[in-house]
Amino acid sequence: MLKTYRGSCHCGAVKFEAELDLTQGSYRCNCSICRRTRFWPAVARPEGFRLLSGEADLTQYLFNTRKNRHYFCRHCGVRAFGVGTETPVGTMYGVNLGCLENVSEEELARVPITYVDGRSDKFAPPEHFSHL
Repeated sequence: MLKTYRGSCHCGAVKFEAELDLTQGSYRCNCSICRRTRFWPAVARPEGFRLLSGEADLTQYLFNTRKNRHYFCRHCGVRAFGVGTETPVGTMYGVNLGCLENVSEEELARVPITYVDGRSDKFAPPEHFSHL
């Protein structure tokens, strides 16, 4: 069931709301950027994501195909969300679960995780993933 969550970067300059169904799971990926930033997203559809403040405080990073947009707060460096355009579900917002404010540790512990082999561009689990 969709629920509206609020979130922010660490310093609070970037604030957002996202409609997420945490029972549907989240993702951990071993691609070069997700592995390095420890990004743990759940998916929000474009109509279910609202940037409340901080658009001018975001820095965008593009790499490889330059189609997926990775956003970081230019003050604290936290990656609160990204926009994926090359995904099996089309355009989506990847919302960093670590940035959600109104979710308990217990609720986070119950979120199912799908492991994705982004290093080889396969949407299947990598051989090793416990470190993700």
